[in-house]
Amino acid sequence: MNKVLAISGYKPFELGIFQKDHPSVLFIKKAIKKELIPMIDEGLEWVLISGQLGVELWAAEVVVELKLDYPELKLAIITPFLDQEASWNENNKEWYESILAQADFIDSVTKKGYEKPWQFRIKNQFFIEKSNAMLLLYDQEKEGSPKYLYEMASHYQGHHTYPIRLITFYDLQMIIEEEEFKSSDF
Repeated sequence: MNKVLAISGYKPFELGIFQKDHPSVLFIKKAIKKELIPMIDEGLEWVLISGQLGVELWAAEVVVELKLDYPELKLAIITPFLDQEASWNENNKEWYESILAQADFIDSVTKKGYEKPWQFRIKNQFFIEKSNAMLLLYDQEKEGSPKYLYEMASHYQGHHTYPIRLITFYDLQMIIEEEEFKSSDF
């Protein structure tokens, strides 16, 4: 039984998304929700994110929405370093702050501001060791920031029971087609 699920994936610009209300976001959130509901029914208690823009904050919005029906579900945001939003634009900072306000637990892996990329590696290691499974929006056909977390989790999986569920672009396409079918006149 997976009690703690780490969720991550692409940053918005890696997906060509530059507004948080972009139509693609709806499908990404539906894909995340579709994965989460069976896990919640099987005992999932915590969703763990680092608060990165993109998939992680969209996942947080899904968790907040699901908490209405599953009040036992909790959201933890554990950033790689303090003030990770310092260089973000105002809209992204407001979005991030609104997500933080709805989280059940907030902390930082390294108790200092950004110094070097090693802080991301430490965060990835922490996420893998503190979770029972991972959900990643990642497609091996498209390189991007999730690659490092995926490779570390895959390596960890070689020595531990650690399910990794990928949401690929094919999965997203299937959700788009399902939604188009539902909204057609059939």
